[in-house]
Amino acid sequence: MKILMVINPISGDEDKDHLIDLVKSKTDKEIDIFKTSGEEDCKKISQQLEQNDYERILVAGGDGTIKLVAESMDSHQIPIGIIPLGSANGLATDLNIPLEEEAYINIALGENKRTIDAININDELCLHISDLGLNAELIKEYQNGKVRGKLGYALKTIPTLFKNQGAFNFTIITDEKEIHRYGIMLAIANSRKFGTGAIVNKNGKIDDGIFELLIFKSLDVIEILKTLDEEAEISPEFLEIIPSKKVKIKTVKKIDFQIDGEYLESTNEINAEILPNRLTVFC
Repeated sequence: MKILMVINPISGDEDKDHLIDLVKSKTDKEIDIFKTSGEEDCKKISQQLEQNDYERILVAGGDGTIKLVAESMDSHQIPIGIIPLGSANGLATDLNIPLEEEAYINIALGENKRTIDAININDELCLHISDLGLNAELIKEYQNGKVRGKLGYALKTIPTLFKNQGAFNFTIITDEKEIHRYGIMLAIANSRKFGTGAIVNKNGKIDDGIFELLIFKSLDVIEILKTLDEEAEISPEFLEIIPSKKVKIKTVKKIDFQIDGEYLESTNEINAEILPNRLTVFC
């Protein structure tokens, strides 16, 4: 059986040819290379999977590239090896996949697997974290900028804070109740951390059959710094966490919206539902 290696050519600063050579040096399996172009990638990967019998898919890119491959798989149950080359690498961070080249390639070609949940959000697949508000605004500014990587995020952070629209009114509807909250951001998380490493959902698990709504109520620098400490207790006045399996979120006006680090659009209605055991990854 063969290996499919999907590469996002514009992610990170890695030399992709060097990476391909390194992967090939560590396995005697035949490797097919697919480089994303932004034009019908999902359809093309699906066709490749239909025409070949792969034992695993190596994904070299960020969370958006992993999401693309997962959406392309349809009914194919092929495990994914993550080669984290994105700007934040949120899913890899949450799975404790190291960012050292030798280590992540050995894991991607190894045999230790884990099945994780995903979330269907407005008919889009979310593997890690999605949000409405401040972080989505930052991602929109970053994608419109010219500088990639964490430096690109850093350069956009201060202008985004100055332009931020302030807090929003969120209506949250579950099967049990309807609640109203006011905050600068609302995240739907199938993870413990943002890609930056900030721990915002300490008790969250990626394979427990639920997700968490994270309601950030204010821009509090002290509480934000606490998210960098595994042991720190974050104030409920800053962050409220609501576990759920299915939810509808409404706002009066449209708010910026992102999934797994990819800006989608502004919206005033979100429908989210857990997808248990959606994807198998090497970790």
